[in-house]
Amino acid sequence: MLDQIWFPLYITLKISLVSSVIVAILGTIISYILARKEFMGKWIIDSLVTLPMVLPPTVTGYMLVVLLGKKGIIGKVIFNLTGISILFTWEAAVIAAFVVSLPLMIKTTTAAIEAVDRELEYVAYTLGKSELETAFFITFPLAKRGILAGIVLSFARAVGEFGATLMVAGNILGRTNTMAVSIYSAFQGGNSELANTLVIILVLMSLISMAVTTKLINSWKI
Repeated sequence: MLDQIWFPLYITLKISLVSSVIVAILGTIISYILARKEFMGKWIIDSLVTLPMVLPPTVTGYMLVVLLGKKGIIGKVIFNLTGISILFTWEAAVIAAFVVSLPLMIKTTTAAIEAVDRELEYVAYTLGKSELETAFFITFPLAKRGILAGIVLSFARAVGEFGATLMVAGNILGRTNTMAVSIYSAFQGGNSELANTLVIILVLMSLISMAVTTKLINSWKI
């Protein structure tokens, strides 16, 4: 049974870590824009990045299938350039994890950046610092606990992702069978021992993530 546990754990961590790195970078950039910029259509961007949080995972997954398929906007470009279909690969699972976890990163990080005193940024500007320098050396360091909390929450969400992942990556043994998907398969196949073991591991991982997030938020002092 060890092999049935090891690969789902490995692929889940791999997908979640890759997804979290992308979420951390893009999520911080988008959060900064939402927190510090005023422009027409800002609410549209905010709504779009939040949408996966309220949509059923299967709906999000279906939309990704349409986009990533060979005839989709993104999938067609990738297929024409490489001859490879991204659907039913671990990379597709990364995209699914990224999409569903990004809202958590943005909501948490935007709030953290908004809480930073803008007077400190204005002082940096008067000292000749650019907006980019100010963001990296003033804003982000002061908002770091909120940013880290967002990353941890996004990682936890990616670890537990099921619906969208199943739609775009499937349940291919030894390739895309993540922890959540493997639990579903084990339950469907009547393998309660495997299902129980995977559930315990997944719950422990989630509890650790929540504990880390709580500690960061409780120590959040700006």
